[in-house]
Amino acid sequence: MQIDKTKQLRAEYETKEIKYCTFSKDPSKPIPGMTLQDSVSLDALTKYLKHLEDKYAEIKQVMSKKYVPAQRMVDLDEEMIVVLKRRDVAENLNKELQFHHQRLQIILFALTSWVKSDMSISFQDFVKQIQKTKDLHGDQGIVEELCEYDPGKAKEAEILLYHIERFNELISLGEYEKAACFAANSPRRILQNIGTVNKFKAVGKIRGKPFPLLLFFEAIFSTSHAHRRPIDAILTLEGIKCGLSEKRLDLVINWVTQERLTFSEEAGDAICDYGEQNLYIKAKCLALAQIIYSECNLHKKALLCMCKQGQIHKAMEYIQQFKEFTYYDLMELIKLCPDPELIQCLTKEWNGKPPFLSFGLTIIHLFSVDMKKVGIKVLQEINKALPLAVFPRKVKLVK
Repeated sequence: MQIDKTKQLRAEYETKEIKYCTFSKDPSKPIPGMTLQDSVSLDALTKYLKHLEDKYAEIKQVMSKKYVPAQRMVDLDEEMIVVLKRRDVAENLNKELQFHHQRLQIILFALTSWVKSDMSISFQDFVKQIQKTKDLHGDQGIVEELCEYDPGKAKEAEILLYHIERFNELISLGEYEKAACFAANSPRRILQNIGTVNKFKAVGKIRGKPFPLLLFFEAIFSTSHAHRRPIDAILTLEGIKCGLSEKRLDLVINWVTQERLTFSEEAGDAICDYGEQNLYIKAKCLALAQIIYSECNLHKKALLCMCKQGQIHKAMEYIQQFKEFTYYDLMELIKLCPDPELIQCLTKEWNGKPPFLSFGLTIIHLFSVDMKKVGIKVLQEINKALPLAVFPRKVKLVK
């Protein structure tokens, strides 16, 4: 109640203060910049008024030049886009006309030479003969290009140019979702490159709206099946990083397992690092990284992912399948994944084949690299597995 009363009194006070506030200067005070004698002189006051009017007009003119209404800027941008389109159309028309003019000149020269000759061969054969002897004006490469003019290629170039201009226009208008779909369906995948990624990165994040860069990767990855070639490794890596930065592991899982991408070691490492930071989804990240490493024939890292997931038996089959793992590779594997079950499997027979590692050398290696706890744990597991009937005294002694 006291607070409400204080608020009410303050509101009344502010209302009274606003009511009696006047914006006119106190006439009893002297005018700034004028003496008391000038302030009562009509001529001096008239001159000072003229000075103030000139100053006001100057400030108004400066403001009109420095500040432009926002709507005027929008109108200027639209006018600039229209003018640029006209310029591009005029340049394309000019190039086309120059091309046709040059081609007509060459054909006219060839026709004149053919008429002056005995015309024993056809005109087409005569043109081919001139091309071989380089009698036509200009460079031979230009001649061949003019003679092999294909209107379809010129039309295709116009289509590509239109797609680039339309994409830039959508970006400038803030239509990022449309721009992403437009880039994904561009002919010859001309807009699926790192330059387009940088443009979406420059936009950044917009509050209350989806991340424009993520929209772009969703669009290009979802349409990757429609293209003959998969998305290249650079875009694949950037897309995976973008999805992980937005905590959209579900999208990354779908991209890796369903879409046509080009995997790389960096992409697998990025997923592994993300799993190390989020223990609840570490198993999923390891499984995804294993898929990528296997596709890239990075067998050491794929084997490590299996072991970290606890898939020891599958890892042993993998080692037998790819017989390129050396003694040092397996020792490094034990160092990175000191699992007692893995060590036991590597130091005993597997499917009737001799062990991959010596048990004694493995224990010595564990003690030499400051992994004594792992070595002792392995020895304890071996001790528990020993049959009492065979080694009764040894078991009692160890206990």
